[in-house]
Amino acid sequence: MSHSSDATAVTNGVEAAIEAFQRGDPVCIHDAADREGETDLIYPASAVTPEAVARLRNDAGGLICVALSNAVAAEFDLPFLQTEIDHDSAADHDLDYDDRSSFSLPVNHRDTRTGITDEDRSLTIRELGRAAETPGQVDFASEFRSPGHVHILRGAPNLLADRQGHTELGLELAELAGIAPAVVVCEMLDDHTNEAMTPADAAAYADSHGIPYIEGSALVERTNSP
Repeated sequence: MSHSSDATAVTNGVEAAIEAFQRGDPVCIHDAADREGETDLIYPASAVTPEAVARLRNDAGGLICVALSNAVAAEFDLPFLQTEIDHDSAADHDLDYDDRSSFSLPVNHRDTRTGITDEDRSLTIRELGRAAETPGQVDFASEFRSPGHVHILRGAPNLLADRQGHTELGLELAELAGIAPAVVVCEMLDDHTNEAMTPADAAAYADSHGIPYIEGSALVERTNSP
């Protein structure tokens, strides 16, 4: 395949992912082999139904988290969880693939019961997506409680210019799609190897379900293009 064909394929893949997000459909994004080396199944938060949560836990199997932009998280006064932990050993959080963790508070919406069911988690996720649309009009503490069953991730201020994790990749895709900066990310795991699903298997899953699959580098390239 020629370089121009490669570039066209990358562009088409990103455009398909943008269009999927605009419809409220999921995408699969592999971050990088030299980072986590994982593929996440990612949805716009506002589009997450109980059926979507079931797919995330059955087909992906990792931790179901909601990534919010730095600006939204700041409006809600959501800290990085790492800075709030004062237990010496627990706060020692060295990562071999990144400078820090994106985790903030785990929450439930106040209208949930236990918070863990597909119905409850989808409600919490959708309400986080709604809140991210107009954060200045939301009293976060009156709508959400912590601890809960949906983990919030706080994005880097300049997204991919600062950090290229799934948090930022998903939020970058939301920005390109013109939707609220709130996305659900969940790692795709392999039942047979008990490791992360390989990019080839994740791509095959995506293809069989009509879900766009893209490399994180494609989003970085799209963002950096004139």
